[in-house]
Amino acid sequence: MVGGEGDVVAVVDGQPAFRIAAGHPLTLSADGAAFRVNDGAEGRYERLAFASLSPARAITVGGRAYRGTVEAFVRRNAITVVNQVPLEAYVAGVVNAELGRRSATERAAVEAQAIVSRTYALKNRGRFVAEGYDLEAGITDQAYGGLAAETDVGREAVRATAGVVLTWHGDLITPFFHSTCGGRTADPTEAFVAVAPTPYLRSVRDVRPDGSAWCDVSPRFRWTVEWEGSVLHDILERTLPNVLGVDPASVTELRDVYIRRRGPSGRATDVRVRVAGGEIPVPAHAVRTVFETPDGRSLGATAVEFEARHADGRLTGLVAHGGGWGHGVGMCQWGAVGRARGGQDHQTILRAYFPGTTLARWY
Repeated sequence: MVGGEGDVVAVVDGQPAFRIAAGHPLTLSADGAAFRVNDGAEGRYERLAFASLSPARAITVGGRAYRGTVEAFVRRNAITVVNQVPLEAYVAGVVNAELGRRSATERAAVEAQAIVSRTYALKNRGRFVAEGYDLEAGITDQAYGGLAAETDVGREAVRATAGVVLTWHGDLITPFFHSTCGGRTADPTEAFVAVAPTPYLRSVRDVRPDGSAWCDVSPRFRWTVEWEGSVLHDILERTLPNVLGVDPASVTELRDVYIRRRGPSGRATDVRVRVAGGEIPVPAHAVRTVFETPDGRSLGATAVEFEARHADGRLTGLVAHGGGWGHGVGMCQWGAVGRARGGQDHQTILRAYFPGTTLARWY
């Protein structure tokens, strides 16, 4: 549903097509290569742009408020809705969608996130140009909640850092970030297949002077997952073929799961699944998706210890004791919150996670 807090005009090829009254959103439904508006009562279109007639009033999509304009079009028989918004407004819709609602005492973490998110957006602008937009509004890129996700602290952080980005020798960096590192961030080789080595992306110890982790404030700092043997077999019988292309017939009786190799941060980079016919290697980038939890989620992190239970040579159960959440590369978001609570400013936070980089005003 598309509507607005005030009146909204729908535009086709630069010309007004119809008006949507404030508080009375219209439904869009795919119809082949086009879409119908209100079951065709307002017409059938291949593309529509929606703009608020009052700049102070937001457009709504599915009941959520957004700044800027909205464009709708059909691609592969499904409706794509794109929010066209100035970069700083985009960043304001990202920071709290990524970090959650933060207090004024944690503003330095929000400022750090604003700089990282701005850098990410500029670095990756246009990567989905063939799909008709720049960035996706989820974990493929960055969480984006539009005006509905903004907070006063977030807007202040964005204003205070407007135009500021992270650079390496004058170029925009590739600014990875994640929820919780568990006390040490990851080297890119521990998480990704094709990320070029860079001096500013490396495993760093992320602890206070007393040795405790900055991100121990995270609700996902430590966690445990347990599988019964038969449940794990059913999961691996599906994920190993889907993720790694393993022949399903090779996923026979489970004998063991163990970590053969770890990376610079101690994360698992080579996990072996022992079956009746031999061993199936699971590389670093696939560990989290292959070892899906019983409730259908990816494993929280690869900073993990596996505890296997056996009976009569068979694997009867597996327990994962993990630390942190996410891929672990770059800025630890909960670590940034912990550092902000400890009195660090955004410059100190970013230097810790992206060593050797420079803050620069890009515009």
